[in-house]
Amino acid sequence: MRARLGRECLYVPSCRLGMYLALRHWVKPGGRVLMAPVNDDVIFFVVLAAGLRPVMAPVHHEDGSIDMAAIPDSTWEGLSAVLTVNIYGNPDPVMELRSRCHLMGIPLIEDCAHAIGTSVGGRLVGTFGEASTYSLGKHLGARTGGILSIADPSQRRALEAARDELLSSGSFLSELAYGIRPYLETAVRGLRLTSLAWAVVRMLGMEERGPEIRMPLRAARLVEALNHTPSLLPFNDWVKVDMHDYRMRPGPLRLRRTERMLAELDTLLRAYREGTAKLLASRWAISRPGPVQPLFQVPLLVEDREGTRELLHRNRINTGYLYDPPLDVYAAAFTEHSRTPEAAEWFGRHAMPADPLKADRILKVLDKAGVAPAPPFSPRQVTRHPLSTGRKVRRPSSRTLTTEAFSTFPTFPEAPAAPGPVSVPADPPDTSAPGVPPGYHEQSTMQLRAADLFPEDHTVQIRTPAAPGHFPGEPRA
Repeated sequence: MRARLGRECLYVPSCRLGMYLALRHWVKPGGRVLMAPVNDDVIFFVVLAAGLRPVMAPVHHEDGSIDMAAIPDSTWEGLSAVLTVNIYGNPDPVMELRSRCHLMGIPLIEDCAHAIGTSVGGRLVGTFGEASTYSLGKHLGARTGGILSIADPSQRRALEAARDELLSSGSFLSELAYGIRPYLETAVRGLRLTSLAWAVVRMLGMEERGPEIRMPLRAARLVEALNHTPSLLPFNDWVKVDMHDYRMRPGPLRLRRTERMLAELDTLLRAYREGTAKLLASRWAISRPGPVQPLFQVPLLVEDREGTRELLHRNRINTGYLYDPPLDVYAAAFTEHSRTPEAAEWFGRHAMPADPLKADRILKVLDKAGVAPAPPFSPRQVTRHPLSTGRKVRRPSSRTLTTEAFSTFPTFPEAPAAPGPVSVPADPPDTSAPGVPPGYHEQSTMQLRAADLFPEDHTVQIRTPAAPGHFPGEPRA
C-alpha cells in the first residue's frame, strides 16, 4: 500500500481503529467534525469516542456524497476537521474540501473503507488529507485488517505507539476460527443452509443489530459513555458491532492471508469495475460523468427498497451496507443536524446496495420481477422518516423515545484550528469528583437534556477531557 499510495502506511487491525487513531491524533477533543449523515453508525460512535461533535453535511441525492455547494457558511464556522466518507466508493468532492480545509487550517481525514480503488483527477482517494483509513475486509474480503495512511511520515512513530497501546492480545482459538471461517462459509453456501444459519443466529440472540438496519442506539448508556471521552473502551459495545476483534493484535495467519490478497488487489479492482459498469448502465442507477470507478457497492435507486431486499434474499443474494435512517435522525440528540436533510433521507430510503461481483445475477432478478425505479427526487415530496417528525416511535428496545425531547446537544469547548496534535502534560486528577480519571477537569462540562432517556427528567453532567496529548484512560496491551 505504501507503493500504491506514495505515502507512509501503518497496519491496523481494522479501519475503525485506524479512524480512532487519526481523529485522536489530529483533532482536539471537543472539536466539531463535518461528516455525511449517510454513513456507518460504527464510524459515528468512533467520532463520539474521540470526544468530537458530529456535524452533518448535506449530500447529493444521487449517490450520498457530500454536497459542497449546499453547506452554509454558518456550518463551516468553528469546524475542527472534515471527515469524508466516500460512501460505496463514490468519492466526496475531495479536491474542493481539501482547498477549504487548507484555507481554514484544519485537517482533512478520509475514510476510504469503500474506496480503495477510487480516484479523483487521476489521483487515488486517500492521498488528499492528513490521514486516510482503508479497510482490507471490503474489496479484498480479508475479514480483518486496515491501513492508516499519513501524509507526514514523521507522525508514524506516535501513531504506532498509540496503536500498540490499544491492541488486545490475540489467542490460538481466535486465529484458528479465522483460518477455518472461509471453509465453513463455503460449506454453508454449498449446502444452501444460509437462511438456516441466520435463523439460528437470531434465535440465539447473536444478531447485534436486531431487526433494524441501524444498531440499537441505547441513548441512556451513550450519555454515560460520553462522560469518559476521549476513550475507546466506554464505546466498545457500539464500536465492536460486526467485528469483535477490531483491535486484536493480528497473528501470522491473518497477516499472511492479507498479504496474499493484497497481491491480487488489481485483479479484484478490474472485476469490481466491470460489474460497476453493468449496474450503472441499468435503469435503477445514476452514473457520474468520467471514468467508471471500482465501487464496493453500487447504490441502485428503487421505489421499494425493503421489498427489493427481500426479493434478492429469496434468490440467495445477500445484501448489506444500508445506512438508513441518516445519522441526524438515528441519533438526533448527539449530532448537529443538516440544514437540508431531505436528500439524505431520500437516498437512505431508496438506495439498494448491489455487489458488482454479482451484477449479472442481481440484474436478472430485478428485470424478471419488474422492480420499479425510485421516483424522481423532489425535496417537497420527501416523506420524512418517522423518527425525524417528533412523533413517538416504538423501538425494539422497548423504550418509546420522542426525538423532540433531544433538543440540546452538549456544548463542547471551542477547539483550536491548528491541525497538528497538541502535546501538553496531562491534568492532575480531579479530587472533587471521585472516580474521574486523570485528564479531566470539572471546569469544562457539557449538559445534555436527558428527558425520555431515563425514568425521570434530569440533566446529565458530562465532563470534557482537558488536553489531547496522551490518550488518557486507554488500556495498555
